Amino acid sequence: MSGIRITSLVVDSLAQLLAQVLRFDGPADAAMSRYFRQHAKLGSRDRGLIAEAVFFALRRLASLRWMMQPAAPERVPRLTALVTLARQHGIGALDARALRNDDRAVRHALSMRLPTAPRAIQAEMPVWLYQRVAAAYDDADPLCAALSEGAPLDLRVNTLRAGREQVLAELRSATRQHAPLAAEPTPYSPDGIRLLEKPGLTRWPLYQQGRIEVQDEGSQLIARLVAPRRGEMVVDFCAGAGGKTLALGSLMRSTGRIYAFDIHARRLAGLGPRLKRSGLSNVHPAAIASENDLRVKRLSGKIDRVLVDAPCSGSGTLRRNPDLKWRFDEVELARVNGVQRKVLRAAARLVKPGGRLVYATCSLLREENQEVVEPFVADQPQFELLPAAEILAAQGIEVPGLQRWAPYFVMLPHLQGADGFFAAVLQRRP
Repeated sequence: MSGIRITSLVVDSLAQLLAQVLRFDGPADAAMSRYFRQHAKLGSRDRGLIAEAVFFALRRLASLRWMMQPAAPERVPRLTALVTLARQHGIGALDARALRNDDRAVRHALSMRLPTAPRAIQAEMPVWLYQRVAAAYDDADPLCAALSEGAPLDLRVNTLRAGREQVLAELRSATRQHAPLAAEPTPYSPDGIRLLEKPGLTRWPLYQQGRIEVQDEGSQLIARLVAPRRGEMVVDFCAGAGGKTLALGSLMRSTGRIYAFDIHARRLAGLGPRLKRSGLSNVHPAAIASENDLRVKRLSGKIDRVLVDAPCSGSGTLRRNPDLKWRFDEVELARVNGVQRKVLRAAARLVKPGGRLVYATCSLLREENQEVVEPFVADQPQFELLPAAEILAAQGIEVPGLQRWAPYFVMLPHLQGADGFFAAVLQRRP
């Protein structure tokens, strides 16, 4: 931003918010929403500066800690706010009254040469996470660089209510701050639209009428890997707020039956309003006690398609959720890894002969992906892996680079511009 002047109000407000966010006791976006509700007098310009700065700090917290040593960012939130804003906009953008007596400390932090920092710090990751990513990808550095940037906003057109070209025309005719809204088709998903800006979509008729949903392109393609047919019985085993459930329902043209299961009733409750807007009548949400719930057992061997959208580290979504890399650790990874294996085994029991099982994560880590699927296939010879690229190609979808990971589906932000996703497509032998 050229010519910007950052006031003490912005610095002090950012410091207060960072003091909360850097405790990492909950999602950063929830802390931000709560803070802005409590400080409603902040203008929209200041709120925008503060929100962007929080995400900038979280995306670059490893280098921020390194630049500010021996000070710890969470212990000196005002200095952290100043260094963050100076990195974003230049120290000249900071009002002299905002700097107060911290000018020297800010300049010292800015003088630190990042190319001399350890590799994990340059990658903006905790050491444990960087080591795993570097071991799994020979292009780890560009991958980490992409994860440290912001992400576009992807939408899925609900084809029960609208066509993509119609929605694109409406979006392009909309304006934001007197400029046309940049909206383009996603490169691979036939139902996707990509926005480079993030307008308040929830207030738009397109959203309120259920013609669009927010969903990353990679997530849309996972629904395409399930490839449900009209009239089939489908289970979304870890449905959450239902993004993939809605995509499956749209592909089925609201026929058949989809069971949306999740152990978190509060998360599943988020599906209700979305389901109502979508116009789908074939989705049946149900909160379950565990993967061995009686309602799950009753469906054993009866289901055509099962999606396991497994709980995971979320490491593929760090562009959108940069706080995750600081809230998640190796202990939590081990716990989640155990859940992934249990859920996959339980979901497999639902699949009827000839049916399909898709195991998916938004993780970059082999131990949550290939290392879950491969022991399962070795132990369950009635299941065989299908080539993900061929399943998409049969629907007219060609994603460059998928053969590198065959037979699996892997999308990465530095290669395909989507969040990081993994999926394995398994078929139960007839």
